[in-house]
Amino acid sequence: MAILNYLGFGGPAPATKSNPREPVRALPASWYTSEEMYQLERRAIFSKRWMLITHKTRLGQVGDYLKFDVAGYEFVLCRDRKGDINGFHNVCRHRAYPVVQGQEGTAKIFACKYHGWSYGLDGKLAKAPKYDELEGFDKSQNGLFRIHVRVDASGFVWVNLDGKEIPEVPWEEDFDGVDTQERYKVYDFDDYVLDHEYKLDGAYNWKILADNFNECYHCPIAHPDIPTLADIETHDVAGVDGYIKHQSVPTEEQKKLGMAIASTYFFPNVSISVLCHGPHFIMLQRFLPNGPKDSSMHYQIFRNKNSPEEDFQRIHRLYAKVVSEDKVLCELSQRNLNAGVFVNGQMHPRLEKGPLYFQQRARKVIREHAEREKAANQEIWPARQALPGDATVSMEDVELCTGLSCQPNQLQHSSVVYDFFTMQRGAWAGLLRVFQKRLKEGFPDLAIAEWSLVFPGNHIHIT
Repeated sequence: MAILNYLGFGGPAPATKSNPREPVRALPASWYTSEEMYQLERRAIFSKRWMLITHKTRLGQVGDYLKFDVAGYEFVLCRDRKGDINGFHNVCRHRAYPVVQGQEGTAKIFACKYHGWSYGLDGKLAKAPKYDELEGFDKSQNGLFRIHVRVDASGFVWVNLDGKEIPEVPWEEDFDGVDTQERYKVYDFDDYVLDHEYKLDGAYNWKILADNFNECYHCPIAHPDIPTLADIETHDVAGVDGYIKHQSVPTEEQKKLGMAIASTYFFPNVSISVLCHGPHFIMLQRFLPNGPKDSSMHYQIFRNKNSPEEDFQRIHRLYAKVVSEDKVLCELSQRNLNAGVFVNGQMHPRLEKGPLYFQQRARKVIREHAEREKAANQEIWPARQALPGDATVSMEDVELCTGLSCQPNQLQHSSVVYDFFTMQRGAWAGLLRVFQKRLKEGFPDLAIAEWSLVFPGNHIHIT
C-alpha cells in the first residue's frame, strides 16, 4: 500500500480543476521517476494503446521491413507479397530468440538463427526443422506473435500490441478523423520520402518530453528561433480525444518563406510537424522510454521529392537546433525531479493546457488499468502470449511463479472477481482447473459454493 500511496493510487482520484483562471497541479514527480510507475505504463499504455510509428512509403516494396522498439517491446513491420503491411513481435515462437537482427532491409523470409525456424512475410511458420517427426504439432498455431497494424488515410502506420484478436481499444476511440483533418488536405503525403533519422538519448522520463512539446510558454525564453516557425502570440492547442492540435496564425513573412508549421501530438508518445505554407518538410518525433529516467527523442525527417535542397535544409537546421535546446531543458528538469525535493508545481490553465491535457489522458488510462489490476489481484499484461487450453502444466508453472510475489493467505473477501484479459477462450477450462487446485491447496477449509465463467467479460466469479 505504501507503493500505491507513493504513486498516487492510495485514495480516490483527485478532482480536476475547471476554473480557467486558477492554476492546476501537475502530475507528481514520482510518476516521472518510479520504476513501478514505468512498468505500469508498459502494461496500461504501451501494450494496449494505438501508437503512430512511421509512414507507409518506408515499406515500398515486397519484403521491405523495419524494426522498432517501444518501451522494451521490439517488433517488426514488413510488406508481404499481397502488398499488406504486417507487424510481429521480434520473438521466435520456439525459444524466444529475436528473428530479425537488422534495423531495416528486404527479406524473402525471416529465419531464426538459433534453431532454424523460419517464417513467411505474413508471419506464418514456414519451417521447423525435425518437427515433422512429432505428432500434435500444429504449424498454424506457431507463427510469429502478430500485432495489430493500421494504415490511415494519410498513409501513416499505427500499431497496437494488444494480444487479443480484436484490440480492446479501437483506433477510432482516440483518433477518429485525425488523418483527414482539414489542414492535412493540402498535402500529398506520398510525395515525401525519408531523408534521414537521428536520435537524442537523454536522462529524462518520456512524459517530461511530452509536457515540454505540448506548450510554447517556454518558447520566448528557451527558443529564440521559434518565431520563424510560429507566431507565439497566437499559438494555441486543442485537445481532441487522443490527440492535441497545435496551431497559430502565420505571419506574412512566414508564408513568404514557407516556414509556418502545423503540429499534432498523438497520445501517448508521437508528434508530426509539417510545413503548412511550403511542402518541404515533415518531422515525425517519437518519445521512446528506456526506463523511468531514460528516454530517446527519435526523429524521422521526411522531405518532399519536389522541394529545393535549400528550402529543406533551412527548416531542418532550425528544427534540429530547437530539439537540441529541448533536450537540455528536459534533462535539467528531470535531474531535479530525481533529487526528491520537488513534488509538483502549479501549471497555467491557458498557456500550459497542452501538457495538462496530456497528463489528464495519462492519468485516466493508468488509473483505469491500475483499478483492473487491483480487482484482479494481479498484474495484467495485454501484450503477453495467451496459452492454449491444453497447456495445463504451463499454466500451473505460471501460476506458481506469480504466487511467489504474493503474500500467502491473503484472501480477504467472500466474493472475488479475477480478470484475465489476455486469455483465449479455449484456455479458460484449463485455467479454472489450475485455479481450483491451487485455491484448495492454499485454503483447505475454504468452502466454495459456486464457480462460473462469464463471457464476454472474461471474468471468473467465485463465491
